[in-house]
Amino acid sequence: MLAKVNSAALYGIDALRVEVEIDLASGLPQLATVGLPEGAVKESKDRIRAALKNCGYTFPAKRITINLAPADIKKEGSAYDLPMAIGILAAEGTVEKNLLDDYFLIGELSLDGTVKPVRGALSIAMAAKKEKVRGLILPEQNASEAAVVSEVEVLGVRDLPQVVEFLNGTRAIAATGANLDDLFSQHSRYDADFNDVKGQQHVKRALEVAAAGGHNVILVGPPGSGKTMLAKRLPTILPDLTLAEALETTKIHSVMGTLAGQAIIATRPFRSPHHTISDAGLVGGGTVPKPGEVSLAHNGVLFLDELPEFRRNVLEVMRQPLEDGNITVSRAMGSINFPARFMLIAAMNPCVCGFFTDPQKECTCTPLQIQRYRSKVSGPLLDRIDIQIEVPGLRYQELASKDAGESSSVIRERVNHARKIQLQRFEKSKLHSNAQMGAKEIKRYCAVKEDAEKLLETAINKLGLSARAYSRVLKVGRTIADLAGAENIESNHIAEAIQYRSLDRSM
Repeated sequence: MLAKVNSAALYGIDALRVEVEIDLASGLPQLATVGLPEGAVKESKDRIRAALKNCGYTFPAKRITINLAPADIKKEGSAYDLPMAIGILAAEGTVEKNLLDDYFLIGELSLDGTVKPVRGALSIAMAAKKEKVRGLILPEQNASEAAVVSEVEVLGVRDLPQVVEFLNGTRAIAATGANLDDLFSQHSRYDADFNDVKGQQHVKRALEVAAAGGHNVILVGPPGSGKTMLAKRLPTILPDLTLAEALETTKIHSVMGTLAGQAIIATRPFRSPHHTISDAGLVGGGTVPKPGEVSLAHNGVLFLDELPEFRRNVLEVMRQPLEDGNITVSRAMGSINFPARFMLIAAMNPCVCGFFTDPQKECTCTPLQIQRYRSKVSGPLLDRIDIQIEVPGLRYQELASKDAGESSSVIRERVNHARKIQLQRFEKSKLHSNAQMGAKEIKRYCAVKEDAEKLLETAINKLGLSARAYSRVLKVGRTIADLAGAENIESNHIAEAIQYRSLDRSM
């Protein structure tokens, strides 16, 4: 007596087809699971036995062998409970086998037979579409998430008897549908807005430039100056999320189980890990590798507050995703690539006490303490940050001002216009923004006028700007010119770009 049920295994952020094969044989009653099952999969036999009994079905008193094929891929999680239970009933003859080839089955079983939600429903729905099966049977809490994928019949179920009756043809289950336009309009609103921030007009301008060109930013200022508040509002002025970006972002959060019932992520993600995070937590890892914070921030913003407090090895592992837009995690089982194209926003105090640049409060740090504090941030990491901006403390007049400033929607319109210019500029290449330009593209697209060239030379020679700042200034200048609609980089664009290298001037 043999039965086969289709399911899926998560591998990175993708899903692979898994055949759950069940064989019932005479002999002493036992249940053996093979095919590289992890702990939660091995424990499923007890959940399945209780669920079948409490739903009124008979658990076979036979030798049961369950094979999860292909056997060379590790299977983890509790999503195999439902296909295993259905496979046992099908092998016993309680469930008809006619529809088993047409559907993927996933779901965790509680002891009373209720089907509980699982991670990665969107990835599994995409795998079902790729394998050209008819549909997907999964917990009803995951149905709206999986229904985003077209051409796949998504059937959300509440309990085990409902699945048995559907497969036996005695009960119908309505397919879950999704209107992407409606979902986008429902979930594309931000709770915060740039006009919540009083004062700091030059910082807002710097963040607008950063958003327009995809530049990484570091904010330097005393405690309470609004660095975190500004960083949290950066996603609200980034270019509108496209459908492809939304699906890619949602897939990552689906695998990590952070959707919280949301069908699709239609806003730019914002991630702010604590400085005690490990390198595996930041870039991903584990025995079966999972995405880290840099991947959860994909297509959005990664905010590192109190940057010098992060361990040096944690900061150094970010160099690959900042450079390549993805992270490769290698284990004995193989290598997995996770997408990690994000904007890095870092914040730090100017010194240990935080008041080195504050005109109102006296700094108590020695020059050596200041140097040691700032040296915690390595040169190679700073080399990947285009904009360095000082955020001064606010005065009473600014806090009491009723002028709210521009809203995020107004700023985002200018950012979208600048990004369209860049997409046209790089349409024949793999680049998407000015921040991604290399030496070849800088030479081609960052032509400056003679007076701007002289200003740049003065900045390098007299203001003490580092050699690495040269290309950064040109790229930021190119973005400022795009915001102004200028074809060439002019002296006022270069002058503004130079102002965004505060750490180079002071270190």
